[in-house]
Amino acid sequence: MGGLGRWVYKLLQSLVLGGQVVVRLLRGKIHRRNTLEQMSAVGTESLIIALITAAFVGGVFTIQVAKEFINFGAQQAIGGVLAIALARELTPVLTAVIVAGRVGAAFAAEIGTMTVTEQIDALRMLGSDPVDYLATPRVVACVLMLPLLTALAFVTGYTGALLVSEGLFGITRQVFLDSGQTFLKPWDLVASLVKAGVFGAAIALIGTHWGLATTGGAKGVGQATTSAVVTALLAIFASNFFLSWLLFGDIGAIAAQSLGF
Repeated sequence: MGGLGRWVYKLLQSLVLGGQVVVRLLRGKIHRRNTLEQMSAVGTESLIIALITAAFVGGVFTIQVAKEFINFGAQQAIGGVLAIALARELTPVLTAVIVAGRVGAAFAAEIGTMTVTEQIDALRMLGSDPVDYLATPRVVACVLMLPLLTALAFVTGYTGALLVSEGLFGITRQVFLDSGQTFLKPWDLVASLVKAGVFGAAIALIGTHWGLATTGGAKGVGQATTSAVVTALLAIFASNFFLSWLLFGDIGAIAAQSLGF
């Protein structure tokens, strides 16, 4: 089996791992202490870098957009356009990229080291299921914490956009906020959190499975870590396309209407 074939096979196996995690959750098998530890690793330890990134992204995107809108006499739409861009795409995707680079790599490296040093085999001999002990807590942590990070990143990014619009382009705060309130719909925020949850699941499953499938000692751990991050990034970008099509297309409109958004 070639390199591409092995990669696809591992990706399919990570989906199988996702099914196993779902079965564990439905049965109520959750290792609470590990889950809380992973929630801290994913959420608390990623918070500062996610907020700093969001603030600068909001400011930079404002610089790129505001001048062009002002030239067309559409400065009253700047706040709304920035709100939609940040909510729908920028904050969920960029936050997921940050978590994939920091947390996904850590998952693959940690579990990969456990695999090559035969600690995973020791867990099985002691009667502990690696899916229960390692995979499920990480998936739950990422699915819960990534939407929270995304929400905080949106607030921070929009605040950064507001400050840049007011300070550099003279757009009043009231005009900016009124525009955002007019353009941004509740469904945009809900869809953003849905995206973040899906991205979180992909990051956790890929990082965990690539770690469990590690072979070849220390060199294998490094290769598995790199491959896990690259695969997670590809999964984020690919799933973002399909989620955007579903959530903001006809299906999304029907869902938003049925839910009263």
